[in-house]
Amino acid sequence: MRRKQNLYQRLSDLADFEAKPAEKQEEGVRQPVDILEPDEKRKRERFIPVTRFALLDRLTKQHLWAPGHAIEARRFFRYLDYWRQQQYFAMLLELDQCYEAFSPDSDLLMTRSFSDDERDALQHRIFEGVESLLVRANYERIDPNDIEIILTRESHYGLDLFVDMQAFERIAIYYRGASNQRYEKRRLRKFLSKEEFNVPIFQRLFLMFKLKTAEARVEEVMREKKLSREAAESWVERRRQHLPPGINDKHIYLKLFKNIPRTDLEMVFPNTEVRFRAMDKLRLGVTAGGGLGMGAVGAAGKLALLLSNPIAAIGALAGLGGIAVRQAMGFLNQKQRYMVVMAQNLYFHTMADNRGVILKIAARGAEEDVKEEMLLYSVLAKEQATRADLPSIDLAIENYLTQTFGVKIDFEIDDALDRLIRDGIVTEKPDGTFVTLPPAEAAKHIDAKWDLFLDHLPDPITSEGYEFEGRSVPNP
Repeated sequence: MRRKQNLYQRLSDLADFEAKPAEKQEEGVRQPVDILEPDEKRKRERFIPVTRFALLDRLTKQHLWAPGHAIEARRFFRYLDYWRQQQYFAMLLELDQCYEAFSPDSDLLMTRSFSDDERDALQHRIFEGVESLLVRANYERIDPNDIEIILTRESHYGLDLFVDMQAFERIAIYYRGASNQRYEKRRLRKFLSKEEFNVPIFQRLFLMFKLKTAEARVEEVMREKKLSREAAESWVERRRQHLPPGINDKHIYLKLFKNIPRTDLEMVFPNTEVRFRAMDKLRLGVTAGGGLGMGAVGAAGKLALLLSNPIAAIGALAGLGGIAVRQAMGFLNQKQRYMVVMAQNLYFHTMADNRGVILKIAARGAEEDVKEEMLLYSVLAKEQATRADLPSIDLAIENYLTQTFGVKIDFEIDDALDRLIRDGIVTEKPDGTFVTLPPAEAAKHIDAKWDLFLDHLPDPITSEGYEFEGRSVPNP
């Protein structure tokens, strides 16, 4: 017990306690907050909201290392960064090749066709591969079946939205950075003065989906709603009118958004249906009913003159019809205003689409790995630690991030350790003791691994595809 306490105290020296208070927290860094759980069950996210460059600068300060080692540590960390990015690029080669058959944006010639079984296998690889990248990038999964999270009633932007979740053959939803953002709004009860309030948001929101075929959806509707085929086809056609032009069930779509209010999560789906809120229905109903009622009363007397003065009667009918048209246009204009609000909001929240999303997620995954590995290596390279010391090391790293940057995270020490061991930077002895290469040797080790990697690059030499990590990848 005494050894663990001493180890924790020595590991806490990672932090630069001599820094000024203003330097304790970087400007713009917000503490991640998980809004999907109550306060008493709130969990910390795995995402480290600090750039790898900021960590590199702080972890390689001269006084934190033995003389001459700080420069070598910085060199090793840069080598490690390039090495990790190259490994993720190798993953992208497979995903990019599989996704080409499903990409809605491709301008390339498809030189082969795929059977249904081949498309199913490729689709499975795409979903599994992208979701694996999301986990590596420290995204958190949202269960598509959790209707209480996805289909909320209250909307920050004043929209009542509905999404038919049964329209998707497969869907994946992930977020990173659940926090709060300050907004301003004029309140009528405060005489239109501005009032600040917090809005729960997802700093990053990922969506990947493939629609069911029209035939498959019709069959489902026939079974679920006990409709005839003709009625089911009509029902499905009406639902699919809300889809954007050009979207079809043969493609896989990927979307990445930023700062999406949780209450407007439905806004990011392709089949979102804008509906009137209860207050809108009441207001428009009262206005329409009152206008038509007064028009009908005024026209009633003139309609009595239908035989004696037909011109006046026709004018009354025309006026009543005009009132009805104006009220109908009021409904349509209100819905159009809602559509404009949703389109404008999506324009400013969208970050990337389709293939661009995969590239961004892979880059983030590589960065998250490097940050975790730099933190752990900075401990293991200076301390004689064993596997029994990992909980203390984990706690010390989390404490360092809190004191230095003001963030609270759930550090993934096991994943970082596994990667360092797999790459030969850290070796575990039979007694559980970790042996870590010094910075200069670690840099040379990565250099040698890079040369070996280039000597064993996968080569797409046949029209049937090539082998990647023991699996055959077909050429599109």
